[in-house]
Amino acid sequence: MKSQIYKEIETRKIIAILRGLTPEQSLKVANALFEGGITLLEVAFDQREKENGYRSTLDSIRRIAEQNRPGTFVGAGTVMNREQVNMAREAGAGFIISPDVNKDVIQLTGEYGMVSIPGAYTATEINYAYSCGADYVKIFPASAAGPSYFKAIREPLGFIPILAVGGVNEENITDFLKAGAVGVGMGGNLVNKELIARGQYHMLTQNARKIVTKIADYRLSI
Repeated sequence: MKSQIYKEIETRKIIAILRGLTPEQSLKVANALFEGGITLLEVAFDQREKENGYRSTLDSIRRIAEQNRPGTFVGAGTVMNREQVNMAREAGAGFIISPDVNKDVIQLTGEYGMVSIPGAYTATEINYAYSCGADYVKIFPASAAGPSYFKAIREPLGFIPILAVGGVNEENITDFLKAGAVGVGMGGNLVNKELIARGQYHMLTQNARKIVTKIADYRLSI
């Protein structure tokens, strides 16, 4: 599975981020995005759910994973400790995304054969995350840094594959890709909660297709 996730990140270049949704909503959103051509989904842990064992987060991951749709993958986000890595793996996650650099989380993810994507910002953090065994490093928040930062950081650290997450939208996505990001993560700018609240999941599919088309056009241009 790890090599397949690598391929999807390198070719599709987008991970959709699901946060604060019920399991029922998560499944509907997942299917809407899959229909729109997005194959990688991150279900973020809601840290407020600790007392009930993160039931909603894990149920969302499990429902999406159990569909076993060919060529689609679900992972866990906002993973802060080894316990959450274990829970996400048992629920069916294939990759682990964190907002920070946690050596224990990175190494356990690697031991399980899962894809590790910790979050970092400075050159020191990015290099340390990679030295701990990260497969990719997400720069977060990307919008605060801007594409120029990605271009600058790629000069000394071009051997480390980086993702842009936080504030990425339809207008700036190709700017980050041109600046050296191998892919992006998109949350609220793609997974629109107003559309979800109205049950307009077909609109999520349309939005996904727009992003997928934009990425495809970018790939053809290079």
